[in-house]
Amino acid sequence: MILVTGATGNIGSALLEELHLAGAAPVRGLTREVRRASFPAGIAAVEGDLAQADSLKAALEGVRSLFLLSGMGAEAEVLAAARRAGVEHVVLVSSITVQTHPHLPAARENQAVEHVLKDSGMAWTILRPTQFASNTLWWAQSIRDQGVVRAPYADTGLPTIHPADIAAVARVALTEPGHQGRTYALTGPERVTVRQQVAAIAAASGREVTCIEISREEAHRQMASFLGDATADAVLDLTGGDVNDELLKVHDTVPRVTGAPARSFRQWASDHGAVFR
Repeated sequence: MILVTGATGNIGSALLEELHLAGAAPVRGLTREVRRASFPAGIAAVEGDLAQADSLKAALEGVRSLFLLSGMGAEAEVLAAARRAGVEHVVLVSSITVQTHPHLPAARENQAVEHVLKDSGMAWTILRPTQFASNTLWWAQSIRDQGVVRAPYADTGLPTIHPADIAAVARVALTEPGHQGRTYALTGPERVTVRQQVAAIAAASGREVTCIEISREEAHRQMASFLGDATADAVLDLTGGDVNDELLKVHDTVPRVTGAPARSFRQWASDHGAVFR
C-alpha cells in the first residue's frame, strides 16, 4: 500500500496519475476533505491532516510506502506515526536549498526533517527540487487583469522544474528498486529567465503579456505584505539576489531516473495556459 500526502496539490495530484497509469496498487491519497477529492479510478481517498499526526492512524493502516512533503505539517510526529504503523519506505520532498543555501531558515527546517527521516529506522529517498514552474501562478491575477508581470531579476535564468517531473521521480522511487538511501537534486532541462517565462505564458495563453523589471526593494515591499520580511528576503535571494553555481546547475536526474526527458517551462505553460486567460 502506498499513501500519497498532499494528494490534491501540484505534485501529489500528478503522482496519483503517475501511479494510476503505472498500474501501481493499492494507492491512497490523503486529503483534509474527502468529499472534495477527485482522484483517478481505483485510488482511495482518505482523510487526515498532516498538522495533526493523530488524525493519520486510519490512513496509515497497512501502508508500506509513504510520499511526504516537507513543510506541510508536524513532520517529526508524522514520521513517528508512520514508523509505528509499519511504514517501510518514505519518499520525502525537501528542497535544493538544503545544498545551495543551507543558511536560510527554510533550508535549515528542511534539513532537520531530512535528519529526522534518516534517523527514523525507515528506508528513505530524498528529493530536492529547485524552483517550481508552478510558482508563476503568482502572476496569474496580474496577467488576467492587466497583461503585465512585474518582477525583479528578469534576466536571471534558473533551471525551473515542472512539478510533474518531481512526481515522475517519486513514482519510480516508490515502485522500483534501487532508490532507497538516495538523495536526488531535481531541476528542469534548462535555465529559464523571467522574461522567457512570461513569453512562454503569453504564447500558451494567446495573450499579450508585458514583463516589467522592478527593483528588489519594490518586490520586497510587495512580498513582505503576505510573506513577511524574512521569507520575502529569502525568496528574492533565491530568484536572483544571491544565486550561486549550485543553484544555477542543471541536473540530469529526471531523465536518468525516469528514462524520459525533463519537461521544459514551455511545456508547463502549455499545460496551464488557460489559467492566465
